Amino acid sequence: MMYRYGRMDKSEAAMTHTEQRVAVVTGANRGIGLEICRQLARQGMIVILGSRDAAKGEAAAQQLAHEGWILHSHQLDVASTESIEHLRADIERRYGRVDILINNAAIHYDTWQRAVSADIAIVQQAMETNLYGPWRLTQALLPFMRRNHYGRIVNVSSGAGSITEMGAGTPAYAISKTALNALTRMLAAELQGTGILVNAVCPGWVATDMGGPGGRPVADGAAGIVWAALLPEDGPSGGFFRDGKPIAW
Repeated sequence: MMYRYGRMDKSEAAMTHTEQRVAVVTGANRGIGLEICRQLARQGMIVILGSRDAAKGEAAAQQLAHEGWILHSHQLDVASTESIEHLRADIERRYGRVDILINNAAIHYDTWQRAVSADIAIVQQAMETNLYGPWRLTQALLPFMRRNHYGRIVNVSSGAGSITEMGAGTPAYAISKTALNALTRMLAAELQGTGILVNAVCPGWVATDMGGPGGRPVADGAAGIVWAALLPEDGPSGGFFRDGKPIAW
């Protein structure tokens, strides 16, 4: 079930859904995901705030509504094909389009682990959410983008997934992000010439619940992701970026 929060002003009331971009953001009830929603809402888009915990998603949408932005909250567990199908069906019924997909949901920043002794069950859980989740959701929502010959898919990755920079530690998180980068490259190649751009973005070390204190402001990390979501037709595809600049795979 999708819930709408925020007051409709005259300009929005005069604008039909077919004229507005529709953006889906996963893992959006806090941190970078919530800030991405805020920045996209400022662009006048219909923003669907996906959250595994429905109550937390509704609270986050209400928070942004109090700031004057209009958000639509939807329960979404990217590790569940049933949850993804519910989202797809709701979008089809209400809007009939998706223009932007931000695959932000991620789990298990496992700084306590090493590859030589890692709990493989934790690695599998990370892959389910950090890789297979974006993969499933992209497959489910891609037909909307193909229909309109337009789409922006942004996979929120991490420098931890860069093979060039990779070292010891955080095996579940790092390897799942490396795999997400590979998926980004493959999707971009397969969708070349369709009007759908696919990129991976590292927001940098951001002060969030996952990143911990001491990082850069959340708004700065989110800005690079929103940049990739708003690329023009001749924008890059199949790249790995931070703050709009390419970084090493």
